[in-house]
Amino acid sequence: MAPQVLSRALVTAKWLAEAVRAGRVGPSLRVLDASWYPPQERNARQEFKERHIPGASFFDIEECRDQASPYDFMLPSESHFADYVGCLGVSNDTHVVVYDGDELGTFYAPRAWWMFRVFGHKEVSVLNGGFKNWVKEGHPITVEVSQPTPAVFKARLNTVLLKTFEEMMQNVGSLRFQVVDSRPEGRFRGTELDQGLESGHIPGAVNIPFSSFLTETGHEKSIEEIQQIFREKKVDLSKPLAATCRKGVTACHIALAAYLCGKRDVAIYDGSWSEWFHRAPPHYKVSELKRNKA
Repeated sequence: MAPQVLSRALVTAKWLAEAVRAGRVGPSLRVLDASWYPPQERNARQEFKERHIPGASFFDIEECRDQASPYDFMLPSESHFADYVGCLGVSNDTHVVVYDGDELGTFYAPRAWWMFRVFGHKEVSVLNGGFKNWVKEGHPITVEVSQPTPAVFKARLNTVLLKTFEEMMQNVGSLRFQVVDSRPEGRFRGTELDQGLESGHIPGAVNIPFSSFLTETGHEKSIEEIQQIFREKKVDLSKPLAATCRKGVTACHIALAAYLCGKRDVAIYDGSWSEWFHRAPPHYKVSELKRNKA
């Protein structure tokens, strides 16, 4: 199978550039820029206005979330998601390609990819290498903001791909599924602050920093390399698996990596450490720093 259509989970810049050139961006193919940055560092929407892939629309993760939740970026309701992506011209028959402009190559795009999947949409892909490599390879960019014709999207939450706080709590005792934490090692171990929060991890979780799956250029590593990473961490892709992080974003890199290996049912703990830190009892927060102070 050609690598650019591998499971449709990834498409290459070359494939997308050919689609743009052929005028295929429209009702059957929508391109979404899912960039997000800390407001004090970069303005994702402004950068989109200044340059983006021709025909792309801006997928604002700040708008497409549960606004009432105290935790960052929690999933919106089915109706909210359906209305939001419908306004971007996405129907249930649309092939969606998501990307972001992060310097790593890919950061938020896998979150958008998972959001579509958790709401029942299968034809969704991540642009391998992201906008950074799109520009590097000399593909076209534009300032022109397209106005897609609104479409009807019907969302249906697939709970197989989602874990709640209660399910994660139960699993600490039952160990019915494996848990992989995608944050940097220091935050997982509890030796450095996690965006202002004391850090640490859920008991029994395994740490695989999400950047482990990216090459130096910002592309996804090969399937063989990804499988080896999981093997080295003793994560069995034939068994149930959930991923967590700080706020349910980089955990989606775990789901994407596993998907490329043929495992399509990795669940995301949406609340992740943001919720766990505030709701779990103290003895369910594993931290080397606390242990060393004791």
